[in-house]
Amino acid sequence: MPKITYIQHDGTEQVVEVRNGLSVMEGAVKNNVPGIDADCGGACACATCHVYVDEAWMEKTGERSAMEESMLDFAEAVQDNSRLSCQIKVRDELDGLVVRTPESQH
Repeated sequence: MPKITYIQHDGTEQVVEVRNGLSVMEGAVKNNVPGIDADCGGACACATCHVYVDEAWMEKTGERSAMEESMLDFAEAVQDNSRLSCQIKVRDELDGLVVRTPESQH
């Protein structure tokens, strides 16, 4: 199973094994990762699973969809590497993925 590293704004790291086919958000929720609330349950209808994808992983996580772009308008402190973690599907190629949660979500 791929391992995802979730880093809180204070530097606290949590490494979690996430089953292929789940989203990065689902992996966080199932493992009680703080800072990823997922209020909409992964329907891309809120921005409470906003994360910053580590620059080294940007290409592998893919492009934002138009819907994701519009939802990120509701997030605070959006950056070029901002993604909604509900929109990143876990697969073997993402083993080692590093994401950071914004301070505003804590």
